[in-house]
Amino acid sequence: MSGHSKWASIKHKKAIVDSRRGQAFTKLSRHITIAAKEGGGDIVGNPALALAVQKAKDASMPKDNIQRAIDKGTGAGADAASYENVMYEGYGPGGVAVLVEALTDNRNRTGADVRHLFSKSGGSLGEPGSVAYLFDKKGVVVVDGEKHGEDDLMVAVEAGADDIEEDDGTFEIITEPTALTAVREALDAAGIEYESAQQVYRPTVRTPLDEEAAEKLSKLIDSLDEHDDVSEVHANFDVSDDVLERVFG
Repeated sequence: MSGHSKWASIKHKKAIVDSRRGQAFTKLSRHITIAAKEGGGDIVGNPALALAVQKAKDASMPKDNIQRAIDKGTGAGADAASYENVMYEGYGPGGVAVLVEALTDNRNRTGADVRHLFSKSGGSLGEPGSVAYLFDKKGVVVVDGEKHGEDDLMVAVEAGADDIEEDDGTFEIITEPTALTAVREALDAAGIEYESAQQVYRPTVRTPLDEEAAEKLSKLIDSLDEHDDVSEVHANFDVSDDVLERVFG
């Protein structure tokens, strides 16, 4: 999409604002607990846990909260066992493909809620596989171009990154999901600051939207993000930079 790096930056900044209001800590804790339950409490040996903990640190979650979430996953595990990862697929305003990652202890409840939010926005929830093929799962590290130049980021390529993309002063380092941790660690070792480092679903095909449809899609994304069970929302929309800033910023 036009301004893809900028969209990644906007999403990250909005997530930080939400977390400061305490809205994201519950979601972050769940992901840490699930990752610890499935792969153990050793961050070094559990890449999924390392990413979950890093996202929690980016959101300024207290260390005690992080450790409690890890302990919950590796201990009795009653809470962790009740949750499962679910992916919902559908079409939003303007025919945009939307992927919704959720972590739920009640698949029927969450599915009904997500379906209602799609319908309310003029979209529709689809069947599994209906839009997932339009996305590739990748690791993405977002770096502020005002702080670092592209030459500084060559350490990421040496660590296994596939590509570096630049858009309007922001860099996106693209990796395979399995290489994200190594790339992040290489950047840390080199003293490279980054805004976010996470696994995302990047669109391979994008749907252009006018401002009216973009405003409707923005409301759908916001309503999904606000749902307690929803972890991430991905969409394949394409808008101009000014519309992106005005509507989604």
